[in-house]
Amino acid sequence: MEEKYMVNDILESTKESLKTFESVIIETENTNLRQAIQEIRNSNETFQYDLFRVANLKGYYTPASQASQNEINQVKAELQQ
Repeated sequence: MEEKYMVNDILESTKESLKTFESVIIETENTNLRQAIQEIRNSNETFQYDLFRVANLKGYYTPASQASQNEINQVKAELQQ
């Protein structure tokens, strides 16, 4: 399997696991367990971002186009309502 496909597969898998961590954190009442899961999630987020940067530099992954300031302001306004 080519490196490009492996990297993209890992990126997608990591993004999915981050969604799972989010759900688990929301449902966890035990403070110690919640903190441990948050630390694992934070570590995975860092890993995912580092891998994304490498993939982007190598041309393996093309991120979405940049949002304009107008689009950013519109989303912010909608979320603040």
